[in-house]
Amino acid sequence: MKPNIFSFFAGSGFLDLGFEQSGYDIKFVNEYLPSFMNAYQYSREQMKLDKPEFGYQNNDINDFLDNRKKELKDFVCVSKKDALTGFVGGPPCPDFSVAGKNKGKEGDNGKLSLSYVNSIVTFNPDFFLFENVKGLWRTARHRAYFEDLKKILHAAGYCTTERLTNSLEFGAPQDRDRILLFGMKKKFLQSKNKKGNEILNFPWESKLIYSMEDIQKCKWPTEDIFQKDGKLNQPKNIIPELTVEYWFKKNDVLNHPNGDEFLQPKAGLAKMKVIKEGDVSKKCYKRLHRWRYSPTAAYGNNEVHLHPYKERRLSVAETLAIQSLPKEFALPPEMTLTAKFKTVGNGVPYLMGKGMAETIKEFLEDL
Repeated sequence: MKPNIFSFFAGSGFLDLGFEQSGYDIKFVNEYLPSFMNAYQYSREQMKLDKPEFGYQNNDINDFLDNRKKELKDFVCVSKKDALTGFVGGPPCPDFSVAGKNKGKEGDNGKLSLSYVNSIVTFNPDFFLFENVKGLWRTARHRAYFEDLKKILHAAGYCTTERLTNSLEFGAPQDRDRILLFGMKKKFLQSKNKKGNEILNFPWESKLIYSMEDIQKCKWPTEDIFQKDGKLNQPKNIIPELTVEYWFKKNDVLNHPNGDEFLQPKAGLAKMKVIKEGDVSKKCYKRLHRWRYSPTAAYGNNEVHLHPYKERRLSVAETLAIQSLPKEFALPPEMTLTAKFKTVGNGVPYLMGKGMAETIKEFLEDL
């Protein structure tokens, strides 16, 4: 049987699509922002994917811990009768991000990590995936909170394993570190797969395409003079499949449904013309290099990413390509540009989600 998935903080469905394309059934989808939920449904309709059995739930996750507890318990109970059932989610993370608000567990978004853990404990899925920024794992005070969350999960009968993973390792053209925490009920684990509260022999690296060591050994180009629509030969000793140019062509971004959607600056056009291709040294106005991967795809908080060889910002189609989504994936025409860039920046890179889904599936099949 295909494992079943209940998705929380689903955004526009990048992570879920990775799981679905890896042989899971998406049974339940929860997302708080209506524009993101509409985009999730639109993209699935365009790709002719089935609706989740238990529907699209456009509400706060805390509603299920309060007045809708029985409803979700019933859904999970029905699902577990058919197949192994897992929760997946990446609670909003700016409160743990070094570049974000850094309010930690006291921030409005930071509290949602505890809400997600409480949902796992309350509704008792067979396994779960928790995804978040590296700041939750690397920053001392946030790491203490992360360890507290794990203790709650361990006390509820879960064993866990974790890894700081970069989306480049799965083939996405973006330097994006994420802490991935996988957990499973102890009762499903054999002695070879557990020690105390720790999962052993989890195949973290079995689906990786590239190693960070090999990526760092490449002679990536640094900066070149910006030339509008200028030509620049592909350098040697790089990995072409990790470059933005490769993905722009792969996804045919100029002819994509979202290909002509980009924010027009009220000011700064003159500045766009002088920033070198590949100059990503500043927080604002980073110009990507066509023969290199992108920095983290964050398009809010005045972090402007410029096209390598055009006098404009990146289009929605180009940001979707940087998130390694299939070219068939599109966002709805009525969605605002601000919401489109926000949902793209918030999403888990598709290939990272797909690689993680395949890794979990390998582990489940070996139990």
